[in-house]
Amino acid sequence: MALNFILDPPVGRSLRDGVLTLWADVSNAGGAVGFVPPVTPEDIHPQWVQHLTAMSEGRMRLLVGHDEDDGSVAATSFITLNSHRMMNHWVWLYTVMVHPRHHGKGYGRALLEATESAVRGMDGIEAIRLTCRGGMGLERFYESCGYKEVGRIPDGIRLADGVYRDDIFMLLPLK
Repeated sequence: MALNFILDPPVGRSLRDGVLTLWADVSNAGGAVGFVPPVTPEDIHPQWVQHLTAMSEGRMRLLVGHDEDDGSVAATSFITLNSHRMMNHWVWLYTVMVHPRHHGKGYGRALLEATESAVRGMDGIEAIRLTCRGGMGLERFYESCGYKEVGRIPDGIRLADGVYRDDIFMLLPLK
């Protein structure tokens, strides 16, 4: 079993429902994708609409990994272009997700490789930046995929009153 990746898939009800379900399932399994459990697809929908707006304006692109067995949305990454003229040589990577039922199968690494390949196909892009939540070991995973930690804001993420995690900045040079 593997994933089939599509950059800029057609947006419709099936994609929306698949991404929202994935996002809720990842969040509720403790994934660091912008929400704290418990959440529902309805809770996440406003963020999806913001992403759709950015995509329709050409500021963001979506890479989706579909499960080759059942066609479900099993992984995503959102690639955000920089609008600042002095920083448009790198992109942000957001909402990097693999469904919990696929953890341990190498799909996270495959998603990052597909994302890197997609970004390498974009004119003038020299690096990919992302942030991750400290305390989960994510930086070690990203480092194993070639990213380097380039900054850290201690307690930069507040999960709840008195519950903080570091905000870790990672960079993947493409040249």
